[in-house]
Amino acid sequence: MTFALGNRLIAALDVPTRADADKFVESLRGEPSWVKIGLELFSAEGPGIVRDYTSRKLAVMLDLKLHDIPETVARATRSLAKLGAGLLTVHAGGGKAMLAAAVAATRESGTKVLAVTVLTSLDDEDLTQIGANGPVGELVRRRADLAITAGCDGVVASPHEVAAIRKNAPAGFLIVTPGVRPAGAAVGDQKRVMTAAEARKAGADLVVVGRPLRDAAEPWLVAQQIVRELT
Repeated sequence: MTFALGNRLIAALDVPTRADADKFVESLRGEPSWVKIGLELFSAEGPGIVRDYTSRKLAVMLDLKLHDIPETVARATRSLAKLGAGLLTVHAGGGKAMLAAAVAATRESGTKVLAVTVLTSLDDEDLTQIGANGPVGELVRRRADLAITAGCDGVVASPHEVAAIRKNAPAGFLIVTPGVRPAGAAVGDQKRVMTAAEARKAGADLVVVGRPLRDAAEPWLVAQQIVRELT
C-alpha cells in the first residue's frame, strides 16, 4: 500500500447509508484526496464499503476509535487492516499496551495507526465531569507522547494542540485534525475549532471536514476552497 498525503483534505462521510455515501463522494468530484468512514456508516454498511472504496483507489481513513483490552484490539485491527484503509484510529485512552498491540497487528499491512487523543467535542468542564485530568491541552499532549512511545504513526487532535504536539513528535509523525471549519462556517457541537489554513499553519498534516461539505449545495466547491487554504 502506498501512502501519500495528497492535498491533505479528508472528507468525512458522515451519512447513514451506502447510497448516501456514494452520492456524497460523487458530489465531491474527487476534490478531497481522502474520505473518512466513521462509526455511523461502518455500523450500517460494514467492512464491505471500506473494501469497495479502497478497491476503487479511494484513500480511506477508517475512524472507529477502537478502545478495548489489548488482545481484542489487536485482533480487530488485524482484521480491519485487511480492508485496505490507509489510516485506522484507536483511542489513546486505552493505554500504551493497547496502542502497541494495534501497531503490531497492522505492521505488515501498510495501514497506519492513529491514536485519538481527546474528542474535539470536549472541553475542560467535560473532562472534569468524566473524572479525567485536565486541562484539555495538557491531556492531549500526554496522550500524544504516549502514542509516540507506543509506536503509533500519528494522532488525532484538535487544531489547538497541534503546535505543542509537533514540538515533541519525531519526523514523519502524522497529526490529523478534526474540528476544522471554513471561515464563517457554523461550529456545531465542536468546541475546539480552527480554519483549515490555521490548522495547517500550526503543523497539521491532514484535516478532516464533515458537515461543511456534506451540507453544502455544491460540496466540491467548498472542498476546493478548503484545499486552497491548505496550500
